[in-house]
Amino acid sequence: MRILVTGGAGFVGSHLIDRLLEQGHEVLCLDNLFTGRKENIAHHLGNYRFEFIRHDVIDPILLEVDQIYNLACPASPVHYQHNPVKTIKTSVLGTLNMLGLAKRVKARILQASTSEVYGDPHVHPQEESYWGNVNPIGSRSCYDEGKRVAETLMFDYHRQSNVDIRVIRIFNTYGPRMLEDDGRVVSNFIAQALKGEPLTVYGEGQQTRSFCYVSDLVEGMMRLMNGEHIGPINIGNPGEFTILELAKMVKAMTGSSSEIVYNPLPQDDPKQRQPDITKAQTLLGWNPGIPLEVGLERTIGDFAQRMGVQLEVKSVR
Repeated sequence: MRILVTGGAGFVGSHLIDRLLEQGHEVLCLDNLFTGRKENIAHHLGNYRFEFIRHDVIDPILLEVDQIYNLACPASPVHYQHNPVKTIKTSVLGTLNMLGLAKRVKARILQASTSEVYGDPHVHPQEESYWGNVNPIGSRSCYDEGKRVAETLMFDYHRQSNVDIRVIRIFNTYGPRMLEDDGRVVSNFIAQALKGEPLTVYGEGQQTRSFCYVSDLVEGMMRLMNGEHIGPINIGNPGEFTILELAKMVKAMTGSSSEIVYNPLPQDDPKQRQPDITKAQTLLGWNPGIPLEVGLERTIGDFAQRMGVQLEVKSVR
């Protein structure tokens, strides 16, 4: 197939492209390189089945494709709060443009939504039928509400124009190629530990997250795209860890002497986040396979290499 991946030079998008090319597809990578990096896809630039297009999804584009994975949008608070108007435009106008393209060429389109649509949830773990508890005017709203509108657009195009859609709700994902400065908790802790800086924990570190390794996410994403179920479907690892537990794990695995320091909680920071993956298990036959310790070993190794740090990652298994 001829497959378009928007945001394809980013962390998740580049791993998805690796898999699609392995399967023999022709892949168009569309990215404006705001948070994406050319080095993430550099190893494919000589492949005749791969094409990189520098373009912003906010602007329409005419292409002929069979499938569209719409991943374009900054996904970490540091980046999506940098220019919040641009962020919500990416989710709303970008999704509109990709839906228009899908409608014109009769392509199947998958929207990368997020666990952030659940906000600071009152239901735990979160299942897809939960409507969420989102602040519509807070500092995170540009991302949260942008993704909620993107889901609305997907289902309206499906109902009104019979566009073939898929919606995935992605929970915290980590792995090689994460940006060191993206402000996400895994990359924060690893970068701080490797630099010998204090590990910054917000609040008392008792808020929980569920961490899914990137290859597990990509597998779930591809199963949803190529299956019969529209979604939305949660894809994430239901293993729940406190932020403090994660900090101590990273500190132990890097052998860092960094101290752990505590800062005030940011506005609207969710206290609990854990996916109910019953739908993914029953409808897609999907389960995450990479334990946190294994994924962290690989991620720390990748960070150390990119940061030029000599390190033997210590196992905590």
